[in-house]
Amino acid sequence: MRNRLKVFLTHTEEALANYYGDRALEALRQVAEVKLNETGRHLAGQELAEAAAGCQCIISYRQSPGEAATFEHAPDLIAFHRCAIDIRNVDVAAASRAGVLVTQATAGFVPAVAELVVGMMVDLCRGITAAAESYHAGQVPAAAMGRQLAGSTLGIIGYGAIGRYLAPLALALGMRVKVADPHATPEDARIEHLALEDLLPECDIVVCLAVANEATENLMDARAFARMSPGAFFINPSRGNLVEEVALLAALESGRLAGAALDVGRAPDQMPSPALARHPKVIATPHIGGLTPEAIEHQAFDTVKQVTALAEGRLPEHAVNAEAAFRLKLLGI
Repeated sequence: MRNRLKVFLTHTEEALANYYGDRALEALRQVAEVKLNETGRHLAGQELAEAAAGCQCIISYRQSPGEAATFEHAPDLIAFHRCAIDIRNVDVAAASRAGVLVTQATAGFVPAVAELVVGMMVDLCRGITAAAESYHAGQVPAAAMGRQLAGSTLGIIGYGAIGRYLAPLALALGMRVKVADPHATPEDARIEHLALEDLLPECDIVVCLAVANEATENLMDARAFARMSPGAFFINPSRGNLVEEVALLAALESGRLAGAALDVGRAPDQMPSPALARHPKVIATPHIGGLTPEAIEHQAFDTVKQVTALAEGRLPEHAVNAEAAFRLKLLGI
């Protein structure tokens, strides 16, 4: 190693176990001096900069944003590594003004999220959660008629990495698959490509996997839910920003939708909103789509590789502002 770097991990002790892992932490310690966040709090702004004083790198957990105040008050900082793909809470412009490199991780969570979606489809169609809750309450649930996935139609909004992984799983289960994505066309002839407005009324289950950005804010609004087939199910494992929650709640209350499954929402840390999660037609999980050891280690090891590259005097992969990161010169890059 040309440079022995000092790295600050923003993960709290609890987050470190769930969202970084022992193996990745040990690998990071092999290539850098590691300073842990021992405050028990999620740090941000100037406080994060002060906690990382003397460190050349910050590896950021999703609840520690990269704010302008951090970059303005961290004179030793050379790189800010986001241990996720989503960098919307990183002020890249401010980092660039300060000459700090910003990197992101790659998608290691694709199988985990797709598997969760399959589980949610089965749960919605067969009422597993509702039956289990009755038994847990000491009651015997009614034997309700379920729905079969085989022969049902799945609509996938957004044909990115997760959509491409999920579609073959659905086909293998005997489902018909339709996709809405203006930027990607399925190569599999068994998958029908439609505009969103045409897809919604034709599907028994709709899974929202679109990228969250300004263009897709509230993509699923009152108009979209009104176009869905009566009695259909809606699943959102992507981002809460994609859904107008008042409209979803209204669609559930009116009976337009038979149910919904949510792993994300507009509550803090992209959690499902309590007002929706408590609804009797909703099954909700606390943003666990990518919470498996394989998925977490994938992204954690991305950051290890990035720190290793810097220590060896190389530009790391998945940098988003390399042309503006003039502090890299301090490492001979």
